[in-house]
Amino acid sequence: MFKRLEQMKKDYEQVEKQLCDPELMKDMKRYTELGKEHSYLRPIIELYQKYLDAKLQVEESKEIIEIETDKELIEMAQEEIDMLEEELDNLEKDLRVMLIPKDPLDGKNIIMEIRAGTGGDEAALFAADLYRMYIKFAELKKWKTEIIYMNENELGGFKEISFSIAGKEVYGNLKFESGVHRVQRVPVTESGGRIHTSAVTVAVLPEAEETDIIIRQEDLKIDVFRSSGPGGQSVNTTDSAVRVTHLPTGLVVICQDEKSQIKNKAKALRVLRARLLENEEQKKHAEMAANRKSQVGSGDRSERIRTYNFPQNRVTDHRINLTLYKLEYFLLGELEEILTPLKITLTEEKLKTAGL
Repeated sequence: MFKRLEQMKKDYEQVEKQLCDPELMKDMKRYTELGKEHSYLRPIIELYQKYLDAKLQVEESKEIIEIETDKELIEMAQEEIDMLEEELDNLEKDLRVMLIPKDPLDGKNIIMEIRAGTGGDEAALFAADLYRMYIKFAELKKWKTEIIYMNENELGGFKEISFSIAGKEVYGNLKFESGVHRVQRVPVTESGGRIHTSAVTVAVLPEAEETDIIIRQEDLKIDVFRSSGPGGQSVNTTDSAVRVTHLPTGLVVICQDEKSQIKNKAKALRVLRARLLENEEQKKHAEMAANRKSQVGSGDRSERIRTYNFPQNRVTDHRINLTLYKLEYFLLGELEEILTPLKITLTEEKLKTAGL
């Protein structure tokens, strides 16, 4: 690790030297590349320098102990060594984490899709609960949300809803939410008081830029039709709903929540682009999983990741075997007590994989 850090230190010094060259401004592309490299290396090198300074202080304190005869000075030097060695351990851990290759998708916005699975109306009601949970979490993070498509049932639940979340490091925070979420509770439709188990599927798609995924017009089949569903002034009055079919993959996206056909088409293309990017990422993950199974789960939508038990006020994440008895707070968007351990588990796994 330290050989790697020494090389990065040399690279950083070289980048700084190049950035100071006035001739560089004639090549803006190269200037931008060096600027990004400088931004990436700077916090690592600053932390590494802090480590080197602390290590030097330890060596100086040890020298004092070897040559000093004053008992009080020796004790003071030893106390400083103990304190600095603890700091060195923490700095080394931080450096190992910083050397983990960053997921290039972590900074992206997302499109989240929630679909009712097993359980009929009860699953649809729980899908609405999950939607509100993620919206509240987004509000706590000061992220922006926008509904793209929703299909409600008569009880106010969602058979399906998709929405975007935009902000800082959205995908990096929510990418582990993909999978099957199971709920255990007495449904409002149950007269006998029996506990039912229902399931909802969540998909978290990193939102693709137009430059990430190129969609050719000739690969699209676009149909327009009248909106349908409970409520809404535009429902069944205009041909504003849009169905986009991507012919090479067979992916179909429907958007009908806007009154404008153009806006619905734009939203549909956003979702299609995100799904195509997800397909590419799933292929990469499948290749990696052939060599090693991820401890925190693959993110596959068929994988059961979490159970919400209402009678016991319990939420359990099955990937890290963590149970919290504070379901009511969790549903109010207080997700960090599970999201943070998930991130830590992944970080530890990546450290092992990178041999750090």
